[in-house]
Amino acid sequence: MKVGEEKAVILVSGGLDSATVLAMAKNQGYACYSLAFDYGQRHRSELQAAQGVSAALGAVEHKEVKLDLSTIGGSALTDTSIAVPDHGGEGIPVTYVPARNTIFLSIGLGWAEVLGASKLFIGVNAVDYSGYPDCRPEYIAAFESMANLATKAGVEGRGLEIVTPLMALNKGDIIRAGSALGVDYGLTVSCYQANSKGEACGHCDSCYLRREGFLAAALDDPTHYIA
Repeated sequence: MKVGEEKAVILVSGGLDSATVLAMAKNQGYACYSLAFDYGQRHRSELQAAQGVSAALGAVEHKEVKLDLSTIGGSALTDTSIAVPDHGGEGIPVTYVPARNTIFLSIGLGWAEVLGASKLFIGVNAVDYSGYPDCRPEYIAAFESMANLATKAGVEGRGLEIVTPLMALNKGDIIRAGSALGVDYGLTVSCYQANSKGEACGHCDSCYLRREGFLAAALDDPTHYIA
């Protein structure tokens, strides 16, 4: 980290959205501290991807926090008795993990306060967001307000901003932006049920959005699919 560089915490899942956000924050001159979560998810190869992406994009430090949201279940991503659905369907999908972004942002907020970071980046998106309620701009605004009420930094006037650079972009826009910044999307894993090698199923919602994004961006898709 260079002297005088402003610090930022970046939530990094190992997927293409968060990789793009990390590249954007780095390009904006922030000293980036990447944060991933081992939360009992079935697609655990994303954790290795998060580490690889963070190293490739020059994060100052990469931290992995262990939680176990499988103890409360309620999601196809944390409860193996609930099948991951194919693309499609109405309403909030079973891949929604209850309170996940609230928990992740809270831990990110704590680390940001310890580091003295003024920005907390997250790759939520209101366009291709699969219906998740904790990806909406009004949610982010509410969390930021709470964060500045609930922390020593906020009370002392050193407020924190939740930065969502992908909020209004579609997947094609995101991929084009990341590619222009040199993101190697071959390092990322997006599939909800990727195997231990990081190979994607090709038919879940996340695989569908990723594939359509590369088609819209008119770029080669480096995703590794299960044979």
